[in-house]
Amino acid sequence: MNVIAAVKAYVTKMTEESEPGMKILLMDKETTSVISMVYGQSEIQQKEVFLLERLDSANQSNSMGLRYLKCLVFLRPTQENIELLCNELRYPKYGAYYIYFSNIIAKADIKVLAEHDEQEVVKEVQELYMDYLAVNPHLFSIGLSTCMNSLSWDLPALQRTVQGIIAVLLSLKKSPAIRYQANSKLCKDLGTRIDEVMSKESSLFAFGQNSQPLLLILDRRDDPMTPLLNQWTYQAMVHELLTINNNRVNLSNVQGVSKELSEVVLSAEQDPFYAKNIFLNYGEIGQNIKQLMDQFQVKAKSHQKIESIADMKNFVEAYPQFKKLSGNLTKHVTVVGELSSMVNKYQLLDISEVEQEISSQNDHSSHLQNIKKLINNDKVRNTDLAKLVMLYALRYQNHSNNDVVGLIELLKKRGVAERLIRNIVNILEYAGSHARQSDFLNVENALQSTKRFFKGLSGVDNVYTQHKPLIHETLEELAKGRLKDSLYPYVGNHFLSGRPQDVIIFIVGGATYEESLTVHSFNKSNPSFNIVLGGTTVHNSTSFLAEVEQATRNVTRRHTRNIRNVRFD
Repeated sequence: MNVIAAVKAYVTKMTEESEPGMKILLMDKETTSVISMVYGQSEIQQKEVFLLERLDSANQSNSMGLRYLKCLVFLRPTQENIELLCNELRYPKYGAYYIYFSNIIAKADIKVLAEHDEQEVVKEVQELYMDYLAVNPHLFSIGLSTCMNSLSWDLPALQRTVQGIIAVLLSLKKSPAIRYQANSKLCKDLGTRIDEVMSKESSLFAFGQNSQPLLLILDRRDDPMTPLLNQWTYQAMVHELLTINNNRVNLSNVQGVSKELSEVVLSAEQDPFYAKNIFLNYGEIGQNIKQLMDQFQVKAKSHQKIESIADMKNFVEAYPQFKKLSGNLTKHVTVVGELSSMVNKYQLLDISEVEQEISSQNDHSSHLQNIKKLINNDKVRNTDLAKLVMLYALRYQNHSNNDVVGLIELLKKRGVAERLIRNIVNILEYAGSHARQSDFLNVENALQSTKRFFKGLSGVDNVYTQHKPLIHETLEELAKGRLKDSLYPYVGNHFLSGRPQDVIIFIVGGATYEESLTVHSFNKSNPSFNIVLGGTTVHNSTSFLAEVEQATRNVTRRHTRNIRNVRFD
């Protein structure tokens, strides 16, 4: 099961079915993101696609026809898109149209399109199930920044999530049994809706599988700690500190950055260095960049000796690769340089040490003292302090000496923004002990947070951290066939006998890159299993807190009335 390969196979099918010749690809905002996650523009052009256009752009509606071009149309089957496409077909600009929808389309909509195709320019209408963002081979996202209102499903988000997961199942050719987290109505609602679509479209799901796969639906609120933590592996760290948006990282705020590096693409499909380092930790990346730099300097030196026509010829032939290596090196040096400067400037190693301890063991008085010490440190960012208090509030919510009120007073004295302080209350309403099924915070953990450092490069510490996301435990239980039916009941009357080999885990409320790493490591060490992880989005701490804020807006405070020094006016 590989979601990137699944999307790529569909794109190849789309470009090859329309016969040779110059083509234009007409998309909408969402399908543009779907394609750009797996292909660079130059790769698409190698498939004879010379123009990429948006159906909903003003330029498109005004552009003159290019009748000699074939038009590949790749759209989500929304009402708005059907209407725009009807207008396009009524006054066609291109000679032939091959229409591909990213999901199941209603027969009534196909009839409407046929009625508008008066000039008979449509050669093909098909469903190609690419209605999700393929992030890593084993990770996908629906691309929804928030999915809840007042701690219940936002209905358009529920509908979009159902469509996204249906597309994942169809593209991977899986017809799974469905299990969900028992205490979560959100998970149950989603599972029930997916089951209904699978029953209604049963002919599409007749795959003749050797063994039945499993779709396991989990709730983000069962593990609210993972998205709050600082990260130390490359992809996760870049997302936490700089934010990855559809494989793009905005570096325009980095001091002294050149114009061409103001936005960079980080895609394991198109960047061998990133592919190799994506799951490695901070110290290892530093060493690998140094190696890349050494290789580059060797190549650069060999190019300096140009004494004959033959030397010139060799240089010109090697130059495109040399230039590519140079561009890639500059990109990663810039990204890692910025990560390094943020780690030092904001004392993130010190912060992370305390985060790791709180997230993986019980030691109330020591944790309280450590947080107070950091609140007095001017170099630490207010957001990091507020997140530490959130971790403390979650860990010690029911502790007899809980001092969240006192910590909030210290944050106020320090001038921490009201919004951050409110989020301490919000996260307890969102994912306090009342909302969690697992008791991962009540388990005494005697293991000390192990920190091993080695200096491979000045200023880069290689940090091994203690925290394991809850999904780690869930996967272990799954592998042993011990996932309790009472905690993870089945939807409908599809039950599994034996352990499933192919499992799709979906987290309502967003997955994280730390969980993606957990799944990657599990797949590697358990070759008989094939796990794919998905989420409504892929969170970092900033986007997670924005989702928590949205989900708890207008919610009556039931579990935080004791915290009287935070007002919501």
